[in-house]
Amino acid sequence: MVTNAASFGRSGVHDFILLRASAVILACYTIFLVGFIACSSPLTFDIWHGLFSTLPMKVFTLLALVALLVHAWIGVWQVLTDYVKCTSLRGVLQFTFVVTAFSYLAAGIVIVWGV
Repeated sequence: MVTNAASFGRSGVHDFILLRASAVILACYTIFLVGFIACSSPLTFDIWHGLFSTLPMKVFTLLALVALLVHAWIGVWQVLTDYVKCTSLRGVLQFTFVVTAFSYLAAGIVIVWGV
């Protein structure tokens, strides 16, 4: 049996399910925000602050952020695996992406829970 050392035990089915689930979460978040903006005729700072200060919206926003990072990670991993043949360069690029993604996650948590 052939195993892929770069997948860390994941399978293509696992990636497929994660991509589809994250896409559904991101679509729901986008539809909600577009609907909220469309229905809030004078969109002021107080209305926007009121929306993001509720616990369900904070959780939904963080869920969308994690979904975005999972979606991006799988896409970047697939592209780098397909097109960057130099293993050390691919490792450096993946490490750079992971550090950047965790920085975005940390900033998102600070921003969302700081409201």
